[in-house]
Amino acid sequence: MKAIGYPKCLPIDQADALIDLEISPPAAPTGRDILVEIQAVSVNPVDTKVRRRDDPGASPRILGFDAAGVVRAVGPESSLFRPGDEVFYAGVVNRSGTNAELHLVDERIVGRKPRNLTFAEAAALPLTMITAWEGLFDRLGVPQGGGQGLALLVIGGAGGVGSMVIQIARAVTGLTVVATASRPETAQWCRDLGAHHVVDHHGDITAQMKALGLRGANLIYSANTTAKNWAAMVDAVAPQGRILLIESQAPVDARDVMRKSVSIHWELMFTRPLFSTPDMIEQHRLLNEVAGLVEAGRIRSTMTRNLGKLSAATLKQAHALVESGGMIGKVVLDGF
Repeated sequence: MKAIGYPKCLPIDQADALIDLEISPPAAPTGRDILVEIQAVSVNPVDTKVRRRDDPGASPRILGFDAAGVVRAVGPESSLFRPGDEVFYAGVVNRSGTNAELHLVDERIVGRKPRNLTFAEAAALPLTMITAWEGLFDRLGVPQGGGQGLALLVIGGAGGVGSMVIQIARAVTGLTVVATASRPETAQWCRDLGAHHVVDHHGDITAQMKALGLRGANLIYSANTTAKNWAAMVDAVAPQGRILLIESQAPVDARDVMRKSVSIHWELMFTRPLFSTPDMIEQHRLLNEVAGLVEAGRIRSTMTRNLGKLSAATLKQAHALVESGGMIGKVVLDGF
C-alpha cells in the first residue's frame, strides 16, 4: 500500500524530509483495533516536531495523527463500529501514523464522523478538538453548562487548538471568552468563531482586559508557545486562577504564580491511549458528543487549506505551512 514517511530528521526544505513509500498493508485487526481506509488527514505541530526531533531508526517512520475514513475490518473484541462506518480520530504517538492508505487504531479513541462534513472537513478536527475538550473539562475543571461570571483567556486563538477552545467554550459553557490575536485577519477569525473579545498578545494583555471591564483571567488556556507568553500569563491570571499548558519546549518557573495561589495543569491528548487508562473510552465519547454539536451547527470545521491528494510533495507543503507559524485554522489533505 502507499504511505509517506521520513527516513531521518531533516528540515522540511530538504528533498528527503518526507518520502513516498510502498509498504505491506497492516495485518488483520486484533483485540479492540479497527482497520480504517484513510480518506483525509490533517497536519498538526506535533507532526512537524516528531519529524524534526525523533530519529526513525533503520526504517522510515510513518507520521500522521488526524484522520477521517471508512472502517474496513474490526478486531474480535471490537463492539463500537462495523465495516462501512465513517469515522474520525487522532491516533496515538507510539503507533504507525495515518499518512497511509490503511491504518490500525484502537476503537476507544475513534468517533463517528459528523454526517454533515466531508472527510476533509472532519479530518481537521479530532486532535485539536480532544485537546481543547480535555483541557477545558478534565484539566481546568469547567463544568459543562457552567462558568458564568468567569473569564477564559485563550492564548493563540486563531491556531488549531485555540480555534476549538473558543468554539467549545461558547457552545458548552457560560464562560466569557477572550482570545489573543495580533493580525486583523486572525482577530476576525476569533470573533467569527465566537470569542466575546479579542486582545493583541503583542500588547499589554492585562491592561486590555481591564479596559474591557475584566479584572483578570480566571482561566488561561495557553494554545501557543508557553515560554514566550509566560510573563504575560503570570500578569493576566487572576488570584486563585488556573492555567492550562499544552507544550513545554522551554522551561518556565512555576514559582512566578505562587503569590496568586494559581494552579498549573497539563494537557496531552495522547495520555489516555499511551497509558491505556481505564477511562480511555472517554475520547470515543467526546468525539461523538462533538460530532453532534457539529451536526447541530454549534461547532464548525476549522479547515482553511486543502492541498489536494496526499503525497510526499503535498505533505511537505503542509508541514512547511504549519512550521511557518502563520497558519489560521488547519491544513488538510485528501487520501491517496
